[in-house]
Amino acid sequence: MTDHLPAVLDRIDADLDKSLERLFAFIRIPSISTDPAYKDDCRKAAEWMAAELRELGFDAQARSTTGHPMVVGHHAKAVQGPHVLFYGHYDVQPVDPLELWKTPPFEPTLVAAPNGDTWIVARGASDDKGALMTFIEACRAWKAVTGELPLRVSILLEGEEESGSPSLKPFLEANRDELSLDLALVCDTDMWDNDTPAVTTMLRGLVGEEVEITCADRDLHSGMFGSAARNPIHLLTEALASLRDSQGRITLPGFYDGVQELPAAVKDQWNRLPFDEAGFLGQVGLSIPAGEKGRSVLEQIWARPTCEVNGIVGGYTGEGFKTVIPSKASAKVSFRLVAGQDPAKIREAFRAHIRERIPADCSVTFKEHGGSPALSLPLDGPFLKPTLDALTEEWGCEAALAGTGGSIPIVGDFKRLLGMDSLMVGFARFDNRVHSPNEKYDLSSFHHGIRSWARILAALARQG
Repeated sequence: MTDHLPAVLDRIDADLDKSLERLFAFIRIPSISTDPAYKDDCRKAAEWMAAELRELGFDAQARSTTGHPMVVGHHAKAVQGPHVLFYGHYDVQPVDPLELWKTPPFEPTLVAAPNGDTWIVARGASDDKGALMTFIEACRAWKAVTGELPLRVSILLEGEEESGSPSLKPFLEANRDELSLDLALVCDTDMWDNDTPAVTTMLRGLVGEEVEITCADRDLHSGMFGSAARNPIHLLTEALASLRDSQGRITLPGFYDGVQELPAAVKDQWNRLPFDEAGFLGQVGLSIPAGEKGRSVLEQIWARPTCEVNGIVGGYTGEGFKTVIPSKASAKVSFRLVAGQDPAKIREAFRAHIRERIPADCSVTFKEHGGSPALSLPLDGPFLKPTLDALTEEWGCEAALAGTGGSIPIVGDFKRLLGMDSLMVGFARFDNRVHSPNEKYDLSSFHHGIRSWARILAALARQG
């Protein structure tokens, strides 16, 4: 079956215009999951995808949930290789502010790019409709050439990724036996750079906390009560400042328990990547790395835990000036975690750190804003090297092993609930403006993405 790969790649090239037509039809469905006004459109997008999968020979349905439907399809006729579960999401972000769009957000437009490429401009072009359609079109090409897929493929597409995925975990738990397969494939990630493909193997976890400190029972005149009355802004900022030391390390007791050093092979590969530290910070007007001393910028944003203050509120912040000692002050704080750290322990350590710094006549409250552990995928698994080789062959340069500073909760759910590792392969560029006006997906990402998945399917089939 895998001997047919050259013919499959030729078919992808010949059918690119038709693949674009199907992507455009998909994009035109305004499947905004966060807005109840688009509930019917989310259902329409799910039904559209289920119909496309049935056309390709999948046993596929749009299954109802308490929220938007899940699309599930199975094509399990092949007998060789692993049985893989491909995951993507058909919902998209709202388009506001509409006036900043140069073209209608749900009317996909081809725009000439400065580098000679072509941009597909529309909401969902990159996140995640263009990305998931690269896999669907790869399957289509295999079916057109051989009548089958080279290995067993199941597909799970959700419609709530952009609104917190409230139905996803219950759905996975209820369908555990059906969806617990050999390997998950996830497309919602990026290239290393414009020319270098990547497999993402490290995801950071997250702890979000909101803290509010209360001192006096009302705002006070700073002339009458200054110095005598406790100022909650002082308490808050002193406590927050003490979370990091002069070397950039987080000071919470036990914070680094379980944190491992980066494997030497991975560190060597990262050092070979064409990453411009000065340029990375320079593009946002900065020049001095602010994290742990002695760590590269890539280590800091991919492989090391962080503590960041995301917002502070306290006192008078309106126009003019008001000499007030506020009654309350609050902050929102987030921790990005790496493999080995326990979100619950980090949350409790943070709360204990703050409580220890609150005088007896003042009080503090906390509000939880989510939490998930980090995930580090095995580098010695049987599926990673074939995937890297397939990407290297398609793009003509060594595929990178990448980390990401963000979190993809579904990957953790696949591991914890279904017992599956994931391969995270995506073809988005960092300038795709996802979640923003004028979102775009490079035509080269779409074209080479389809060809890449065709190669990856063949490579995984040979692992049988």
